[in-house]
Amino acid sequence: MAIKFKGVDYIEFDTLLTDDERLVRENTRKFIEDNLIPIIEQCNRDGRFPRELVQPMGELGFFGANLKGYGCAEMGNVEYGLMTQELERGDSGVRSFVSVQSALVMYPIYSFGSDAQKDKWLPAMAKGEKLGCFGLTEPDAGSNPSAMRTRARKVGDGYVISGEKMWITSGSIADVAVIWAKVEDEGGRIRGFLVETDRPGFVAKDVHGKWSLRASVTSSLSLQDVKIPAENLLPKSEGLKSPLMCLNQARYGIAWGAIGAAMACYDCALQYAQFRKQFHDMPIAGHQLVQEKLVWMINEITKAQLLALQVGRLKDQGKAGHQHISMAKRNNVWMALECARMARDILGGNGIADEYPVFRHMMNLESVKTYEGTHDVHTLIIGQHITGIDGF
Repeated sequence: MAIKFKGVDYIEFDTLLTDDERLVRENTRKFIEDNLIPIIEQCNRDGRFPRELVQPMGELGFFGANLKGYGCAEMGNVEYGLMTQELERGDSGVRSFVSVQSALVMYPIYSFGSDAQKDKWLPAMAKGEKLGCFGLTEPDAGSNPSAMRTRARKVGDGYVISGEKMWITSGSIADVAVIWAKVEDEGGRIRGFLVETDRPGFVAKDVHGKWSLRASVTSSLSLQDVKIPAENLLPKSEGLKSPLMCLNQARYGIAWGAIGAAMACYDCALQYAQFRKQFHDMPIAGHQLVQEKLVWMINEITKAQLLALQVGRLKDQGKAGHQHISMAKRNNVWMALECARMARDILGGNGIADEYPVFRHMMNLESVKTYEGTHDVHTLIIGQHITGIDGF
């Protein structure tokens, strides 16, 4: 039985939002309901990214939505967050694609790039005419990106880059890759480079056999003596803090996106429990143990909304620290995964069938809990901030 999303707002959360913020959420919700929900389960089965939605998403201003100029939508950070919430309510893989395009490719070009780089890439990327990927993680450098082995060396009037990257969203469909490498001529300092994916020596191969994020492209990247001109260096990139700034942008969107996945699972479980009858011809929603699960879910979703909103307001004021974003990402993704597991429990055997979205969200959220900083890494980030002692 198909269940249509009814919305989740227990404490009149909408009254905390502006008219523009509500409009962005409703427009994104309508797009997802009309275009993604009808096809997402089949995409998940087939392991297919719905690339046909890229251009329409560009037309709606989803890419680089909170950047200024260059054809971007210039949303506030709460508007941007509500957009990612609705995208992930549809599917984490589709939200991941938008996050990478926006926070991990357009943002570093916007923040660290030259005027020429911005003019070349940002307008086309905002429209979805050009796609990008972000090459930081490596086979042997995940939670510790400073251990990266990818190297760039100055040769003549350009650079030669060699290395391997892993778990790269959109790797094989990207036109350009933002590659982070240690520059041999600068004492191993980490810098960012724009590498067009059609350059000789650049190879992207998709990762197959995934149980999670099946509607998203995930790739490995191999760079074997890839030559790029000097102007492809992101001139304002300076050390590890530059890619970490990008991750902060993405983590913020994830904190909102996870709420969307949790809402989808809660709403599905609630509606299911209201029509599913067991024992005395009574809906299972009337049983105390089921109610306890539903109450836990709406309670945690509500707290997550307030946390994300406050971090968004701080971000708009330029006051959001990386530790605030870590708390939102850590809490909200954990909460969403627990909601998915409880919803699956309420649905019983039906919970594993893709007639309902719950198990797909649960599988996706296992990845979301890991990428952009694992739950444990964010624990250490917050711990360092409150104690002043680095626990890494």
